[in-house]
Parts: sequence; structure tokens; C-alpha cells
Amino acid sequence: MAHFSGEDEVMLQAMLRQLFQSVKEKITGAPSLECAEEILLHLEETDENFHNYEFVKYLRQHICNTLGSMIEEEMGKWTSDQNQDEDFGYDTVVQHVTKRTQESKEYKEMMHSLKNIMMVVVESMINKFEEDEMRSQERQKKIQKEKSNSYCTDNCSDSDSSFNQSYKFCQGKLQLILDQLDPGQPKEDRILKFYAQTFTLSPLHMTKEIYTSLAKYLKLYFLSRENHIPTLSAGIDISNPNVICLLKKVRLLNEYQKEAPSFWIRHPEKYMEEIVENTLSLLSVKHDQSHLVSQKILDPIYFFALVDTKAVWFKKWMHAYYSRTAVLRLLEKKYKSLITTAVQQCVQYFELCEAMKADEILGHSKHCGNKQKTFYYSGQELQYIYFIHSLCLLGRLLIYTQGRRLFPIKLKNRKDLVSLTDLLVLFTQLICYSPSCPKMTSAAHLDNYSPASMVTEILRILCDQKECAIECLYNNTVIEALLQPIHNLMKGTKTAPDCSETALIHIADILARIASVEEGLTLLLYGENMNSSEEKSPTGAHIIAQFSKKLLDEDISIFSGSEMLPMVKGAFISVCRQIYGTCEGLQVLIPYSLHESIAKAWKKTSLLSERIPTPVKCSDSVSSVSQESQNIMAWEENLLDDLLNFAATPKGLLFLQRTGAINECVTFMFNRYAKKLQISRHKKFGYGVLVAQVASTAAGAIALQSSGFINGLITELWANLECGRDDVRVTHPRSTPVDPIDRSCQKSFLALVNLLPYPAVYELVGNQDLPNKAEYSLREVPTCVIDIIDRLIILNSEAKIRSLFNYEQSHIFGLRLLSVVCCDLDTLLLLEAQYQVSEMLLNAQEENILETSESHRDFIIDGLSVERNHVLVRMNFIGGPMERILPPRVLEKGDDPYPWPMFSSYPLPNCYLSEVTKNADLKKDNDLAKLLLRFKMSDKQTEWIENCRRQFCKMMKAKPDIISGSALLELLEKFVLHLSESASECYFPSVEYTATDANVKNESLSSVQQLGIKMTVRYGKFLSLLKDSAENDLTLVLKHCERFLKQQQASIKSALLCLQGTYAGHDWFVSSLFMIMLGDKEKTLRFLQHFSRLLTSAFLWLPRLHISRYLATDTIESGIHPVYFCSTHYIEMLLKVEVPLVFSAFHMSGFAPSQICLQWITQCFWNYLDWIEICHYIATCVFLGPDYQVYLCIAIFKHLQQDILQHTQTQDLQVFLKEEALHGFRVSDYLEYMESLEQNYRPVVLRDMRNIRVQST
Repeated sequence: MAHFSGEDEVMLQAMLRQLFQSVKEKITGAPSLECAEEILLHLEETDENFHNYEFVKYLRQHICNTLGSMIEEEMGKWTSDQNQDEDFGYDTVVQHVTKRTQESKEYKEMMHSLKNIMMVVVESMINKFEEDEMRSQERQKKIQKEKSNSYCTDNCSDSDSSFNQSYKFCQGKLQLILDQLDPGQPKEDRILKFYAQTFTLSPLHMTKEIYTSLAKYLKLYFLSRENHIPTLSAGIDISNPNVICLLKKVRLLNEYQKEAPSFWIRHPEKYMEEIVENTLSLLSVKHDQSHLVSQKILDPIYFFALVDTKAVWFKKWMHAYYSRTAVLRLLEKKYKSLITTAVQQCVQYFELCEAMKADEILGHSKHCGNKQKTFYYSGQELQYIYFIHSLCLLGRLLIYTQGRRLFPIKLKNRKDLVSLTDLLVLFTQLICYSPSCPKMTSAAHLDNYSPASMVTEILRILCDQKECAIECLYNNTVIEALLQPIHNLMKGTKTAPDCSETALIHIADILARIASVEEGLTLLLYGENMNSSEEKSPTGAHIIAQFSKKLLDEDISIFSGSEMLPMVKGAFISVCRQIYGTCEGLQVLIPYSLHESIAKAWKKTSLLSERIPTPVKCSDSVSSVSQESQNIMAWEENLLDDLLNFAATPKGLLFLQRTGAINECVTFMFNRYAKKLQISRHKKFGYGVLVAQVASTAAGAIALQSSGFINGLITELWANLECGRDDVRVTHPRSTPVDPIDRSCQKSFLALVNLLPYPAVYELVGNQDLPNKAEYSLREVPTCVIDIIDRLIILNSEAKIRSLFNYEQSHIFGLRLLSVVCCDLDTLLLLEAQYQVSEMLLNAQEENILETSESHRDFIIDGLSVERNHVLVRMNFIGGPMERILPPRVLEKGDDPYPWPMFSSYPLPNCYLSEVTKNADLKKDNDLAKLLLRFKMSDKQTEWIENCRRQFCKMMKAKPDIISGSALLELLEKFVLHLSESASECYFPSVEYTATDANVKNESLSSVQQLGIKMTVRYGKFLSLLKDSAENDLTLVLKHCERFLKQQQASIKSALLCLQGTYAGHDWFVSSLFMIMLGDKEKTLRFLQHFSRLLTSAFLWLPRLHISRYLATDTIESGIHPVYFCSTHYIEMLLKVEVPLVFSAFHMSGFAPSQICLQWITQCFWNYLDWIEICHYIATCVFLGPDYQVYLCIAIFKHLQQDILQHTQTQDLQVFLKEEALHGFRVSDYLEYMESLEQNYRPVVLRDMRNIRVQST
């Protein structure tokens, strides 16, 4: 640029002119701009004179001077580097040198310099071109005078020069347009047709000038006092020729406004800015205001509102950043009055609605309609149309950050500025205060143009934009404005205007959208100052719940008998659904017992649907009966859907089961699932979480079975696994699966994993034998869980093997499912007790042996044998991440692809057990001695307990390893003894128990308990905690426990298998405690008697509250344990706040945190944590409180966050969480974090834990 002189500029201009003249015909003949660009880009290929153009020669010389030496140097380097290789050719050299050149600094600098030079030259040519055209016009003015008069009136003579600038480029096309005009038509009609056709057929440069000339003409037309523009009081008669002509001009501009955004981004920005500025200038035209509003002359904006009532032109201009930036900049700097008048129009309309009674306005509208004034718009109707246009314009403006920055706005006759919040409050008030709209084009469009519908649509769009919603809607002032009509209805305020059912439905729609977003839900639940301790009015959630309950209970008489009442109810329950579908929301709404009110309404509606008479043919009432039945059925389904959404949380599921409608709700869910319908309007994910929650309870599993859900899932699985798709032709061979579980079956696999936690397995499989048929038909499709076990897992006969088309793939699927399901130790024991699964697997391994000689046998290593080996080790060895070693499922590279020993009989090889944890040498130290000493001191009870807890925390953080073995035994014994002697610490009453060993010796334990005892003793012996004789002692301990707890159980009759007798699973807490007590039976029983009085026992020792009389009757009948409806409920609630990414990952994976946490807690983290960490978990909950059970699970999820996110991506989160131990997690490492959780959440969590005894409806 430094050497670029004026002479160089002139020379380049001459070169470019030569080039353009040579290719003029090709470019002007192109049908579009894109084609013209393509012609120029490919000129070298199509023009034989390309290299003779001076401009091309100039470019070649410039490149040679700038890059020539570098190119030669690169070629020399390449040649010297490749001199040993004789095969490289010319093309290779060119490619290499070109690439290096284009990446060089010199090339980039040259391109930058060249671009700057050409920009100067082109700009100069454009300016000079305009000057030349002006001079040419003056010379040809006399010659063109007659022709100019034939297509331009005096009123648009100001745009004559602008028009003629582009005339020479399209002279042929324009002449053709002129020739086609009808000479017999009026001059103005011909001019309009000419404008319309030039808009269609001319290039952008010309259409821009035509648009500008028309916009300027209209501006002068409205400003001219000579033209007879209608006044507001006179209205508009659109049959008047002058009005028709004016509207046609406005319509022509408006059509171009709506089309321009589709192509102006491909052209220079100044064209677009000129169109925008001329438009805003025209719309901002204001006449001198008369003292009387009725004498006001109509401004251009009224006519634009008539032809484009919903401001579609503005919506299109604001859509793209390219044009939006220019529009907002001009609005802010020059045309803010346009926004001011729009706001003023909304305010005036609202004031009119306040001042006039609704029936008067409606009467006026009907009066207009009766006269059938099809071609006349009154002043009031014009004001209304302008108001709708303003409403749409403002609604679109608020979506964008720069648009919102135009506020606050100063209005005439108003002291205060109108802020963004003020405008949103005005919008919400318009929903209720405004009546039905005046007459528009047809009755079908009435609702589309009603203020309530328009405002609701605007607020919906704002709700969908998170940033916009936070800035505009999520504040107390706007929420209070939305809730004001509800306040008035509940208080029965007569001074407030009547709020129609339609308006309430609109309000509920907006509230539901607000509640569906986390920030909005928080605002409704707690208000803006959620941490404020000041006493304040009820928050939005409380008001909505109260109103919904009154609607359901029909305590509001104002709408009684209304046909729309069910719709109003449904709309507000939908808002409540968004709230109670979350753990924190449900906690707030519990006092209102909405589940009872909804269930009551559902039962009432269900009875009504049964009573609807059967329509009789040829009867006049057929259509009315049919419509009535459809309405009732729709309302019934709506209520079932509302009830179903309680199942989204553990505590909500308890409430749902108490209503007695769980079977109908799950059937409803399955019907929607089968039809592939969306779960709910505002839900982001599918049915997975709901199914996982429901399947975690016994009653839920039965409901899933009876609804056909499990049947449908298994049928779909079998089709993918064995049959393939029906629509695939035989000529299309099925692909061979690469993964152990084919991708087509992955979804079904995860769904089965979700369906089969222990409560479900026990209800669906407990006490049932396998079919074990002598023969299976190839067409026989499994329909239940028992069938899946029989056909895919326990393949103990040739008949079963022969019945499978894809034996290996199907059996591997079954073994993988068995592996995941058996991670729940209760399920493992149940399957082992009923079906001897291990024995079947060992027999299969035995059959997979190849005898190479009399003394030597080798296992055949294949997919099935490797999978069986993994499952056998998983089922028969207990231990945490550092205590057992699980063999991999994949082969290794090298000579020994599978170095892990296989086996086909007991005992199992010890190589799968780690040596690390054996014979740990644990010694007491001074801190532990101090803690033990505290038990002998006689401080005040409360002080003493707090001191012990502080000392325990200090030891856990500093020396966690010493809290184990005999030291832990002594700590627990003495601390629990002291607590049980304190009345304030005891939660359950003391129960006298005098049974001896002889009394219980002859009692029998379930087969699950017996196998659990053997498993416990094996694990205890491995840890060197138990001796061989421990089995008898543990058996007696468990028998004593059953008798002790039976004294405290209620008498109940239930169809649920889990409630028919003793606790269904193994007592893992007692087994853990027995190991902590080093196998001492007396100490274990003595400890349990003291411990049973503490609240902690309810959450650590699950059999403690099995059908316990300390629980409410409806809680017992539900079969849901407090650990599920209390602990896991709060785990989900805290997880959403503390580790939101993990919470989202669960929902995306269609899995519930409550299910895996219930499994961890039930089996005391066996197989997930090492023994010392299990001890620390128990000790932490005993010393610090049962709420630490919740905090520990949150700490685990925090620890696993990266793994969880990764497995969410790979779509196997459920499998990972169930199969993998908690590697690297130590309770002591997270104790400080758990203490911080205690400070924030203990008041809520512990209070709810203490309320389990009275949590009834």
C-alpha cells in the first residue's frame, strides 16, 4: 500500500474496465447474481483470451515479484530433499510448493495488500460511475423527458434521478415491462404495476432504488397537507379509490419488506441499511397532533398495521443478526419514537379496557358485525389493529438483548419511565383485562387476534429463550402480576374485573413454562430472596397449589357449570405437575395433598365415563353424547397423567401408591409408550426415569407386569435378538454383531436393567419355578422375566439351545444381564436359592473342556466361556475394589490371550482375591485413647455427645485407618450404649426381649438368609475377622433379630409378596455388624437392642422397619421403605443442586439415582467399597447422624462425576454404576464436604427423617 500511487489507481481502473467490457455479455445474460459470480470464477476455463487481459497480466507480475524468490527456494529445497527418490513427479512438486507458499507469511501479507488496493480501486470506480451517470443524465434530459413522463408522476419526481441511475443496465427489461402495461388503465395503476414488476424482475441495486423512491414518496404524501388522508374519527372506507390506491402502495412496500431479508445478506451492507432507514423514517412520520384525539390524521403506521397486522416484516428483519444489528442501531439513535409510540399504544389500550366495561366493548364489536361493515374500519378498530401491530413489534424486540436495552422508555403524560418489568406486567394484565377482539377478517381468526392470545404467544417465546426469560420474567413483580387474578378469585374480590376461563388457561400455560425451567421453578418455590429470613407472603407455588386444590375440590363457585372448567383445572394442575415432578417442588406442595384431590377427581370422572349411555343409531343425541364422552375420557386421561407424574420422585411415588391408582397410571403410561407419544409437553426426556422409579418398588413392578409393559418390552427385545425386523427382505442378510450386545438390543438391555432391581425381581420371580420344557417351539416368544431367565440365562438343556436362532449372541445377552442383575446381592441370593445359577454355569464350563490327554484338560476359550468365568467370579467372591479381582471379558494380545484360570468346580481359585487387605495390623494410638476415655467422663449429656462427635471427625480426617477392628467395636458399643440411655436421643420406645438361644434354635430362616450367612462367613474369613464356627452364631443372631423385630410388626394382609412374612432379602447390616463385632454373638445382639432405639437404625438396618407398627398403615401397605421415600428422595434433591451435571446425566440416560442408591444402602455397600470404608460408613452414620447416609451418596456421585459423564456418552450408565466398584473413594476424604452439606441441609433432611413415623395422608 505504501507504493500505491494515483497513477497506479488509474492504471488498475483501466485494466478492470477492459475486463468488464470483455465479459459484459456473459454477465448481463446470467439469470441471477450467483450465476454471474460463477461465470467470473470459471473465466479461465471458458475464455480463451483470459491470459491476454491486462489485469490478469498485472496479477501474474505482482505474484512473481512478491513470491517468485520464495517459490524458487522451495523448489530447490524439495528437489535436494528428494534426490534419493526417483519416483516423485512434477505434480508432487507443484502440490508441495503450492501448499508451503499458501501457508507462508509472505503470501498472507500479499493477499492482504492486494485486497486493500482493490477495495480502494473499486470504491473509486463506483463513485466515479455515479458522477458519470449524473452528467450523462443532464445531457440526455431533453431526449428522455417524454419517456420519463410516461412512467413517473410529479409526486415521485424526487426519485427520478435515483431511478435512472440503473436504467441503462436493464433498459431492455424495463422497456418490455412498459410495453406490457395496459394503456387503457389509469396512470397511477400503471405506475404501481410497473413498480411491482420491477421489484420482481430487477436486480437488487435497482429494486433498492425503487423501494427507496416509493418510501420517500409515501413519506412526502403523508406530510403533504394537500392530500386528503382520513382521520381517526372518520375511520377508513377501503372501498374509497384514494384509500385503495394508498393501501396498494403500502402493500407493495410491505411485500418487499418481507422478501428482502431472504437475499440482502448477499449484497453490500449499505443497500440493506438504506432500505431499513427509509422504512423506519416512513413509519416514524407523525402529524401535528390536534387537541382532539378524534381529529387526529392517520399516520403511515396505521396503514402498515392494516396490511401486516402481526408485523411479519419486523419479525423477518429481526431474525438475522446481519439486519437486526442495523435495525436496533437505528432505533436507538434516530427512531426510538417508533418504540415509544408502540408502548404508548399498549398503555392506551389497557387504560381503555380498565375504563370501559367488557360488555360494552363486546356489544360494540357485535354491533359492528351486525351491520356487516365489510369495507369499513372504525376509529376504534383502527386503534385496535395498531395496538396488535405494536404488541407484535414489542414482543419481537424483547427477544434480543440489544432490543431490551432500549428500555426504560419515557412516555408523554407519564412521570415515571416505563421499564422492561413494567412492560411485562402490562402484558400480563392485558391477558385478563382485555375483552374479546373486535371484528377482523373472519370469525375463524378471532382468537388469533385477541390480546390474550397475542400476549400469551409473546410470553411463550420469551419463556423459551432462557437468557431472555431470566431478564424479563423471572422476578417477583411479573410473577405477582400473573398470579393476581388467582388471588382475586380466591379472595372473591368483586372490584377486580372478571377473569375469563380462557385468560386463566393462558396464565397457567405461561406459569407451566416458567416452572419447567430450573430458574423459574426456584422463583416460584422460594421467591427472589430465597435465603431471606423475613416473614413474607406465600410464594407462587403455594398460591398455585391452593388455587388448583380449590378447583379440584370445586370450592370456587364462579366457574361452576362451565364447559371450560375441566380445561382450567387441567391447565393449573399442569403447572403443579411441573413443581411436584421435582423433589424440591414436592416438598413445598406436600401440605396441600394434591395427590388426594387429583385421585378423588379421577375416581369421580371414571365413574362418570362408565355411566355415559351407549349412542343409539338415528338419534339426535348421538353427536352430543359422543362429544361428552370424548371430553370426559380426555379429562380422565389428563388426571391419570397428572397422577403418573408423582412417580418422578421417590416420595411422590409413595403418594401415588397411597391413592390406589398406580395400576391405572402405569397402564396409561404403557399405552402412550406403545403409541410412541411424548411423555409430557415440558419433559425433555422419555419414560426411562419414571420406569426406573416405579420398578424400584414392589407395587410398581406388579403394575408394570399387569399393564403389559414388561411383556411389550420383552417381545420387542426378542424381535431384535432372535427374529430380526419383519420388513427386511431375505435377500438382505443380517449383519454379524461386533459387540457382545448388538446395538439393536442395547436399548432393550438397558430397559431390562432399569426394570430389575431386587424389589421387582422378588415380586416377579419369587417362589416361581422355571418352565424347563422338554421342547420349545421356534415361534414361542418369551413374555415375562421368568421366560427370559429360562430362555437366555439358564440354558441347561439341549431343547433350550436348539430353540435359539442366535445361540451365542442370545446367551451372551442373558449372561450380561445376569451379571448386572446379580450385582444386587439380594437378587444374586434369590436366583441362587431358587435356580442354582452357579451350578448351571459350572456345568456349562465343564462341558466346554477339551481333554488333550488323560492328565491334562484345557478349557475352550470362546465368548461364552469367558463371560461365564467373569459371572462366576462376580457371584462367588465378595469384596471391594481393592479386595477382589474380576477377570476381564476381552482377550489380550500375545501368546496367552486369556491368562486368567477358568474353573468348573469348587473351591474357586484364590487368584481372584487380593492380598492387600489381609491381616491388617491396626494399633490404638493416643487420639483413640482420648476418645475412649470420653465415654467414662460424666459431662452433660448433650455436651458429651457433641464432644465425642468432634473427636470422631478429627480422627477420621487425620487417622482414618485406626477406626477399625477392635477399636471400632469398642467405639460403637460405648457410644450407642450412651445414646440409648438418653431420652432425647432415643426415637423408638424400648422393647423388652427375653428369648434365649433355645427359644429360637428351631426357627427356620429363608433360603436367601441361609445363603447370605454362608457368603458373609466366606467374606469374614477372607478378611480374617471370622472363624469357621461363625456360621452357627450368625444364624442364631439372625433368628433372634427376626423374633425381636416380629414383636414390633403390624398385622397386615397384602397381595404383595414382600409383605407376606419376614423381610424378603438378607440382613446385610446385621451381617456387617457381626463382622465388626468379630463374630461375637452376645455383643452383636446387645448392640442391636440398644441401637434399635435410635433413629439411625431405621435407615441403616432396613429390616428394622419391615411392616413395622411404627409406620403409618398406608406406608406399610405401600411396601416402600423409608430409605427409598426419604433418604433417596433427598439424595436426588441434593444431587440436583450439588452435582447438577450428574443429575442431568441420569435423566439423559433414563435412569434414577434413587435406584442405585437403594441398592448400595440395602447391601451396606458390599462389593462397592472395601471393608474399612464400609466400617467408616456405618460409624459415620452412627456417630454423626442418619442424614450422613444422604451426604455420603452425594459425595460418591461427586467423586464419580467424570466417569458418569463419560458413560452417559457411551450409553451404559446403569451398567457402569451397578457393575463397577467405587474405585478411589474414601469416606475420610469427603468428610469435610459432607460436613458442609450437613450445615446447609440438616434442618430439612433430619426433620423429614424424624417424621417417618407420622408421614401419612
